[in-house]
Amino acid sequence: MPELPEVEVLARHLRPLLNRRKILAIEVRRQAVLHPTSLARFRRTLLGAKFTGLTRRGKYLLFELLPPDKQTPIILLGHLGMTGRMFLARKNAPLPKHTAVVFQLGSRNFVYEDTRYFGRLTLHTSSLAELGPDPWDETFTPAHFASALKKSNQPIKVKLLDQSLIAGVGNIYASEALFQARISPRRATNQMSRQQVNKLWQAIRAVLGEAIAFGSTIPLHFGSGKSNGLFYYGSSSGAADTFTERLNVYDRAGKPCVVCATPIRRLVQAARSTFYCPKCQKC
Repeated sequence: MPELPEVEVLARHLRPLLNRRKILAIEVRRQAVLHPTSLARFRRTLLGAKFTGLTRRGKYLLFELLPPDKQTPIILLGHLGMTGRMFLARKNAPLPKHTAVVFQLGSRNFVYEDTRYFGRLTLHTSSLAELGPDPWDETFTPAHFASALKKSNQPIKVKLLDQSLIAGVGNIYASEALFQARISPRRATNQMSRQQVNKLWQAIRAVLGEAIAFGSTIPLHFGSGKSNGLFYYGSSSGAADTFTERLNVYDRAGKPCVVCATPIRRLVQAARSTFYCPKCQKC
């Protein structure tokens, strides 16, 4: 599932491509991704609207559009779910099998494709109210982080996936941040020392920042395997095609720790895989 870095890279990639483009026609092939927005409202609101901005909040994409004859922009909320892709393609290019929504923008189409249809493209933004601060928000201070953790006795790895605690952190980067901070994923959040909290606060920001700088954990994707120029999540200028080899513990079970050579272990927490070094991250 795309996490904060992948969504941020995608937002940076799409922002200049969409800027000032007008939605000339709308095709919805999978109405469920609009929920809870109705198809009628979706068409009525967005037809003729012009893209004026694109930002990110947690794992959400916030498309800013100005509808015709309106003075105030509206927000179209996008979420990639587990398998979503959003990209611009030539107007006459064949659409992927699992295309959910298409905006005709003149010579280009904006395509939202989702194999499993867990994502969203909706005018309802109420889900944003449930999010905690982004890792770089002014409100996300070590003191705020420590106070929030003291209220829970969950294992710290499980708590980091709570989007009301920090917006955008997911399974990959939770494991990576805990390794960088040398904290066991099993440690109860309310049992962490202030020093550990401070180290984890710093590690979360460092790990996510590095991932954004290097583009993505996901290789560039070219649709059917042919080089058709379609963009997956993206890559920063000069970055390698994949960020995966830079991960220290995630998906490296049985491989040597990059610090002490102890084999990395995998455990299941809240139905998610956790990867850690038993020597560097003692409970």
